[in-house]
Amino acid sequence: MLKEFQEFAMKGNVVDLAVGVIIGAAFGAIVNSLVGDVIMPMIGAVTGGLDFSNYFTPLAKSVTATNLADAKKQGAVLAWGSFLTLTLNFLIVAFVLFIVIRLMNQLKRRQEAAPAPPKLTRQEELLTEIRDLLKKS
Repeated sequence: MLKEFQEFAMKGNVVDLAVGVIIGAAFGAIVNSLVGDVIMPMIGAVTGGLDFSNYFTPLAKSVTATNLADAKKQGAVLAWGSFLTLTLNFLIVAFVLFIVIRLMNQLKRRQEAAPAPPKLTRQEELLTEIRDLLKKS
């Protein structure tokens, strides 16, 4: 059973998946930082510092707080601002990933479209070797 597990774990697909997950996690952190540290502050500057994450609708009469954290302690609240913020973050992340994948596909197409140099015939190879030998002497 241990041998079977080792064979399974060392298959190319499993190793590729592990590498993909690790790189994906690192890329996710980069994109989250881009959204949280670059894009959202610019949106906040454009909208005058508007932050939806603290918007909520109280569902219980006992909720009197004005910020979400305290309101959650007092009772049930519909935190629609947090949902809106996370949805906006998702859309930004999805758009950034779309742009990155689009650029990668364009690069891949360019590489595939580049014609390979024509393979030399045996006669051309011999002539090239003779030319190179003549240059050396």
